[in-house]
Amino acid sequence: MFNIRVPLVNKNVDICLFNGNHIECNRLYQTPNRYIALGELKGGIDPAGADEHWKTGNTALERIRISFSELALNPLTFFIGGAIEKSMSQEIYNQLATGRLNNATNLTSQGQLASICNWISMLLRCNNFYYVEWLIA
Repeated sequence: MFNIRVPLVNKNVDICLFNGNHIECNRLYQTPNRYIALGELKGGIDPAGADEHWKTGNTALERIRISFSELALNPLTFFIGGAIEKSMSQEIYNQLATGRLNNATNLTSQGQLASICNWISMLLRCNNFYYVEWLIA
């Protein structure tokens, strides 16, 4: 689901993947242990604003991690940025290397975009979720 208010976080999250099916979609977001992954999408492509987009997205991802960890839950987190600049790439890389962040993509890179699409598809297949219905809240 896109842009939903996650009750546990009490904020909107750009992209949420759930373990469930389309029949349950109106209830899934209310059940914390059904979240597979949560991600932030920052689409601005202006390199001058890229660092601010990362800071905003990273703060949101940290809020997600803290909120879910209070229930001993650890859903995957990811970041998709329209522009990823050198100044922020090391921090993103470090989070990926330590497992704090599970995936990151530069939206302007076809290879990276294909990679995150494959990763999301793999997550859904691994959770026996073959029917994908994207909803805009």
